[in-house]
Amino acid sequence: MPAKWERNWAMYIHFAQLLNMLFPFAGLLAVIVMWQIKKEESPFIDRQGKIVLNWMLSYFIYGLIAFFLIYVGIGIVLLLLLKVAIFILAIIGGIKANDGLLWEYPLSIRFFR
Repeated sequence: MPAKWERNWAMYIHFAQLLNMLFPFAGLLAVIVMWQIKKEESPFIDRQGKIVLNWMLSYFIYGLIAFFLIYVGIGIVLLLLLKVAIFILAIIGGIKANDGLLWEYPLSIRFFR
């Protein structure tokens, strides 16, 4: 079981992606900075950071696809679903990280291993 400080940092990394809802790319920058600061100190934080970055890159790709599907008519619905998904999944990921668990986001493409 990871130490309490490791679980807290991992939780904060998951929750940091919610900053994207307020300021574009702020969540991405916060996740990268937090992960880079602590990844050498804890394999648990390193793994959690990779999980979140994989999800954020996947989310970006899905968002681009949904944006282009606006012209077909379903893109707006997909974009709204993505916004809801990132909110709910970030909270679930943060709670799981605080419990000391590794949880992969559904439909996340693995760019980092």
